[in-house]
Amino acid sequence: MNLALVPTAIRTVRVDPIDIALLEPFGISRGSLGVAANVLVTVTLNDGTVGYGEAAPFPAYNGETQADALAMLARASNWLPGRNARDLGERASEFRGASGPSCGAALCGLETALLDACNRSDRVPMWRFFGEAGTELETDMTVTTGTAEGARQAALAIRQRGIRSIKAKVGGPGGVGADLDRISAILESAPGSPLILDGNAGIDRAGASQLVAGLRARGIAPALLEQWLPKDDLAGMRLLAEESGWPVAADESVTTASDARRVADARAATVINIKLMKAGISEALQVAAVARDRGIGLMIGGNIESILAMTASACFAAGLGGFSFADLDTPLFLAENPFQGGFMLDGDRISVAHIAFGHGVSPLGLLL
Repeated sequence: MNLALVPTAIRTVRVDPIDIALLEPFGISRGSLGVAANVLVTVTLNDGTVGYGEAAPFPAYNGETQADALAMLARASNWLPGRNARDLGERASEFRGASGPSCGAALCGLETALLDACNRSDRVPMWRFFGEAGTELETDMTVTTGTAEGARQAALAIRQRGIRSIKAKVGGPGGVGADLDRISAILESAPGSPLILDGNAGIDRAGASQLVAGLRARGIAPALLEQWLPKDDLAGMRLLAEESGWPVAADESVTTASDARRVADARAATVINIKLMKAGISEALQVAAVARDRGIGLMIGGNIESILAMTASACFAAGLGGFSFADLDTPLFLAENPFQGGFMLDGDRISVAHIAFGHGVSPLGLLL
């Protein structure tokens, strides 16, 4: 086949840094981020269609940096032209082979741009590409690490937005006592809110047992314990679920489909948090397939992403369906929005039903 004549062959790939200030630092158990140092990927096809993707590395999460993503994507921009964007899995495999295993956010940005371009060329919305299970999700909003008073005020603001479920970061400075005070403060401002407690793999087994005991003593029953323990402590995760009686989600423990099978075999989690930034879209589809096959629930989340990447994730989860938890709140933490379009948010309801082609997000003039 002469790819020069194929409408969806890649003509050019452009890579640009995007630095978006946060309203306040976003803290997790292993560090914090004050600026979303991300990357914009722009793909132009032979037929002139343009697609956009975003790479959102979070060094405290998996070590990948903006500089890493820029370098990998810049190299790929030299060999990608002429290849067919429609062969998403093949392009992903080539990129991993050229870039190494620590390329999740960069690969996600590339795959998003390729898929967006193809969907726009085909005049198909991205959510429909993934399936027609639905067009809406209910998102939570996060209370990051900090003081009890800060958590109280953050929870109040979340409820005032009309968001019901709250995700609280735990395992930060101050230890178990500080976490318990923050959680109690959250529930004082937002009584009855379903509570997801996210440790980002920063709590050891002893600390986890202390936190479970402290929660029970205060009469607090979380909706979900998300990745409290180190990512390779699958036995500990299983014991945590048994000890607490509460559902446990695997996040850092699952990057690939192989990881998902390991977690399933160990009976380490009842939920897997899929983030497209971990290993890209093609691998995320495989993780979802494993979870469904093994009877494990699904959560959709992300790094510190703008409306562009978060909308791609919303399309993924809504189209596939079956996601019991959604954590797509990070656009609310950004001080500016350099894009137009994307999902619509009404209270805690995310809708992608209005998106006509692709993910529907385009950069504003200052990024073009």
